[in-house]
Amino acid sequence: MIISLDRAIELIRNGDIVAFPTETVYGLGADVKNVVAIQKTFDIKGRPADNPLIVHISDIDQVYELATDIPDSFKKLANHFWPGPLTMVLKKQAAVPDIVTAGLDSVAIRMPDHPIALELIRNTGPLTAPSANRSGKPSPTRAEHIIEDYGDKLPVVDGGSSTIGLESTVLDLTSKQIEILRPGAISAEMIENLLKTEVFKSTDHAADSLPKSPGVKYTHYKPKASVNWIHSVPSQFDSKTFYILHSKMSGKTEKNVVTCNGNFDLLAKLLYDYFRTADHLGYSQILVETLPKLSPHPLIPPLKNRISKSVGS
Repeated sequence: MIISLDRAIELIRNGDIVAFPTETVYGLGADVKNVVAIQKTFDIKGRPADNPLIVHISDIDQVYELATDIPDSFKKLANHFWPGPLTMVLKKQAAVPDIVTAGLDSVAIRMPDHPIALELIRNTGPLTAPSANRSGKPSPTRAEHIIEDYGDKLPVVDGGSSTIGLESTVLDLTSKQIEILRPGAISAEMIENLLKTEVFKSTDHAADSLPKSPGVKYTHYKPKASVNWIHSVPSQFDSKTFYILHSKMSGKTEKNVVTCNGNFDLLAKLLYDYFRTADHLGYSQILVETLPKLSPHPLIPPLKNRISKSVGS
């Protein structure tokens, strides 16, 4: 159900959960101090308990209530990239509930760049906020996606379409080697240029390990339709298949063929919406044009990551 921001503040203060918009995707918010409310987010999403949550804040000072042993690089990154699509993993304060961190000694923190999200958090305090989809499905980038997943039962603040459309970059600052655990709109090159140091890029974690970042251990972002890559645009399109392309197309295309015409910001913004559209229209297969290997565009790595996760490889 669509609710007002004031009602969302009231519900969270009373121990309930609310979906709300951010610039990346919609999150499912719960008071970081309320273990019962946080458990509701795991239950309603069907989220595995060993998948840590990101804590969303509205002020840098809140970080010091959540984390300890904060390195010098943190403040430089926060001053430059926050509010924005960068999550930083830090050593956690003992007061942070284990349910938030999947029992790890680290906590992931982000300041979203969305006026509704920031105003909500200013009035409630820090919130855990995994993506507001059922676990494994494409993340929601519009309020309508949440209603598709849950019907009219889950309260949601409608903030329009997410401007980025892919989840945040997750950066591990808990060791000397700074590592990107999940790629996002803030690229390794952006971070390296700011810090003047090498950033390790890895999304490969052992299946029996406890990853510090969501979106790493399990198959994610997956529509009902099977998703596979194609290496080039076919000369003819199968009417039973939904195509997601990036090549510039001339002439009229069919309803089952979409392209961003080389605009990767647009592809990122609409990717999950395309997945959901294909499901809604009843297509059993989605074919995605392979992304360029040498493009410097910062959204190419996260697009490859999310699509590969939906393929399951």
